[in-house]
Amino acid sequence: MATQSSVVESRSPLSGDLIDTFAITSAPEVHAAVDGARIAGQWWADLGWRARRSYLMGIKRHLARHGEELAALVHAEMGKPLDDARLEIALTIEHVHWAANRAESVLGERRVSTGLLTINQRATLAYQPVGVVAVIGPWNYPVFTPMGSIIYALAAGNAVVFKPSEWTTATGAWLVNAINSVVTSQQLVTMVCGPGDVGAALCVSGANVVSFTGSAATGRHVLRACAESLTPVVLECGGKDAALVDEDADLITAADAIVFGALSNAGQTCVGIERVYAHHLIRDELIELITERASRLETGTHGAASYGPMTLPTQADVVSAHLNDALARGGTAVLGGPSSLRGRVVTPIVLVDVPEDSTAVQEETFGPTIVINTVRDLEEGVDRANATGYGLAASVFGRTPSRVRAAARNLRVGMVSINSWVMYAGVPELPWGGVGESGAGRIHGADGLRAFSRAKATVDQRFALPISLTSFERPPWAGKLVMAAMRWRHGGLGREHTIKD
Repeated sequence: MATQSSVVESRSPLSGDLIDTFAITSAPEVHAAVDGARIAGQWWADLGWRARRSYLMGIKRHLARHGEELAALVHAEMGKPLDDARLEIALTIEHVHWAANRAESVLGERRVSTGLLTINQRATLAYQPVGVVAVIGPWNYPVFTPMGSIIYALAAGNAVVFKPSEWTTATGAWLVNAINSVVTSQQLVTMVCGPGDVGAALCVSGANVVSFTGSAATGRHVLRACAESLTPVVLECGGKDAALVDEDADLITAADAIVFGALSNAGQTCVGIERVYAHHLIRDELIELITERASRLETGTHGAASYGPMTLPTQADVVSAHLNDALARGGTAVLGGPSSLRGRVVTPIVLVDVPEDSTAVQEETFGPTIVINTVRDLEEGVDRANATGYGLAASVFGRTPSRVRAAARNLRVGMVSINSWVMYAGVPELPWGGVGESGAGRIHGADGLRAFSRAKATVDQRFALPISLTSFERPPWAGKLVMAAMRWRHGGLGREHTIKD
């Protein structure tokens, strides 16, 4: 990506070739985009569930029919292998299908039960569109991640203003054009583009919800900007994900998942495995298996590469800094090292026995590195995994259900895979998001639909009670009658229970 005074140039990290040029959106234009989206959003909301579902299914079909074209663009613009781009698009299509078909059952009006004091009321709950959702997307998964907000926002009845990463603007433009080619009556999704100040303008543009994916540092800026207008936010801010490997784990399965989870997409994955905590009894064998698999990978800009170059030219500097800090503190590189950094192409690096307070353990590296440290048991692995500010996702490998499930329960993360990596991403019903430095709020699943909705509670009086409790005309003994009813219903009279230690 090259930014001139008024344009963004999208260039391939594989070849340096120019893909396309886009005009940078000014702050007034950002505000105008949101204002225009509000009109489109009202039209979209008024269509109703059935019509919106029909349009969303049309978007799904368009993605499926033109997936190869989109995959080729993702490959060219951000450098990931073509097959990885195909997988990203396939996951996206599954989520579009789920959101289109489940939005009404999750968000539609439904009757809820009342309590004793409101027995004469009919109570209903519905989730209404918020209006305009601003989506600020990342460059590492330029289809799956932003569409996890865009499609769920559309399914909830909203219009969207989308700022793709300046590094993958062409992919963002393709998605916006695809959606608007299906929904032609209104411009349902509007793209704004440019560097960070365009995103900053979007945060104060009057959008009703802002959904951001990126670094924790930028996430704080988004949160502060949105706080001025009390605009709700959904933040996904990266992670330092760990894999825990128990003494009885299938080590071949674990090693295969760890290598792919850590090194695919050149390690540029928010839920990528950056740390491994291996039981001391299997440590050496696991290191050997991981190292052997990682050493066989092809890296570079050619078509057969297992993973490509770093998309951001400066990201290799972060990898280098974390590597040098780990080595200086006594860690050992059992594969790769300083010589692994070859410009934007970084060959696999496997580090062992790295101090827990090093940057390679505590900070997000976002590169093709794996840190493997030894623990006495899964419990210690959980403690170490939880000892960073991040809390996005984790993996646990082992054959003893009680141990692996306890570890999964105790990990302070939003998502866990047992005996696999990232499989939660393929289940549209499950929410996506983390805790702590990894952000707040959720996309995907029912939680993702509700994130872009406002709850609306309604009561409708079916009949009048003999005594109105919400009246100055109520008799003086009404309060005592109510408390007597509460003692009878909730006080447990005659049903005392003794709590035993």
